[in-house]
Amino acid sequence: MADLEVKLGPLTLKNPVLAAAGTFGFGEEYASFFPLEKLGALVVNGLTLKPRAGNPPPRIVETPAGMLNAIGLQNPGLKGFLEQELPRLQAGRVAIIVNIAGENEEEYITLAQELSAVPGILALEVNLSCPNVKQGGLQFGTDAANIGSLVARIRRVTDLPLIVKLSPNVTDIAELARAAENSGADILSLVNTLQGMVIDIAARRPFLGNITGGLSGPAIRPVAVRMVYEVYRAVRLPLIGMGGIMQVHDALQFMLAGAGAVAVGTANFVEPCTIPRLIDDLHAFLNTAGLSSLREIVGAAHH
Repeated sequence: MADLEVKLGPLTLKNPVLAAAGTFGFGEEYASFFPLEKLGALVVNGLTLKPRAGNPPPRIVETPAGMLNAIGLQNPGLKGFLEQELPRLQAGRVAIIVNIAGENEEEYITLAQELSAVPGILALEVNLSCPNVKQGGLQFGTDAANIGSLVARIRRVTDLPLIVKLSPNVTDIAELARAAENSGADILSLVNTLQGMVIDIAARRPFLGNITGGLSGPAIRPVAVRMVYEVYRAVRLPLIGMGGIMQVHDALQFMLAGAGAVAVGTANFVEPCTIPRLIDDLHAFLNTAGLSSLREIVGAAHH
């Protein structure tokens, strides 16, 4: 019988389809569509130490084959998450991965320490697409030295599996992947959104209140698949692939490129039941192909 269980280093998931951070909130909005326990894991909305109101509106705009968002990490902060969101998620028996973000290394460290002491959290995902205020706003994820320093410090304060989420807004993503691997990451997830802009013709100014936003959806999928392929060749860590996954053949492309699991983001807005449909379709693929496990195809495009 086809088996969808996946092992990503120290992390075991009952299936390889995750809800990507920032697109599934804390699960409450989707719980009326399907039982959240069907998810391989829910990567919760990016969490910061203190509550954030987010960016000024407009925050979202549709683009050809995708969307731009500039939400600005709106979230209730660590205290609000622990008191309000986590108990509800735990009652729903969903595997929980917490995406953490900060403006300096100390904020990441505090979040990792505090969350590591909380039972019921499966892993931490480190969001590197945040401005390092100590270096003039340079994103942590665009500099190998920044990544190495940050990941090494987080590794020292947590025993939870550590997922490092890589930004595509770089020249050589393999270099950054190696920096994360060498500093103690257990798993890499890629890619985050590409930076983009839409201009309002009538108003003659950028449409988004933040001016730029993160491009996601099918428009970025070829870029994301290429980057997963490159990173698979560069490191020995398990990978979670994401970027425009809408149908089962999209997920399979990422797996053939080297991803052991995938995360679904923008598709959740288009069709809230995308994830359970993908899980069913992956079962069907294995049965039709006569395979017992998806592990048999991970990285097969390299051979």
